[in-house]
Parts: sequence; C-alpha cells; structure tokens
Amino acid sequence: MAGIEYEIMEEIGVISESKSGWKKELNIVSWNGKEPKFDIRDWSPDHSKMGKGMTFSANDLSSLKELLKKMDL
Repeated sequence: MAGIEYEIMEEIGVISESKSGWKKELNIVSWNGKEPKFDIRDWSPDHSKMGKGMTFSANDLSSLKELLKKMDL
C-alpha cells in the first residue's frame, strides 16, 4: 500500500490463520503517525503486507464488546 505508513504498537492476538499463513489479528496500530487504534485485519507472516481491515477506538471496541455479549456467544 503505497503512501501508507504504519507501526504495530502491540500485537494482542491471532483470531484465525489461513492455509497460506496469513493471520487475522487484533493489534494496536498507529497509521500515518496518528494516535494508535485497535485494528483487525489480515497480515502476511512478516507483517509486510496487509488486507483490508477495520480500526476501532477504545470506546468503539467497548461498544462492540457489549453488543457481542448481548448475542450470548
């Protein structure tokens, strides 16, 4: 992704892994030098390539957690 800078501040955990070795991960990532956010996306094994993903503030993630609790998963 040309022109996009990122720094993985903290690797929280792996959600799933594909046969190709790519992993869907929850991390804290700073994009283009901005405030780090929670981030869910697919990453290549060496974190040099990424798929599309979603970023969440702490408040967003807290709201998502409450919604998932309501689903009784």
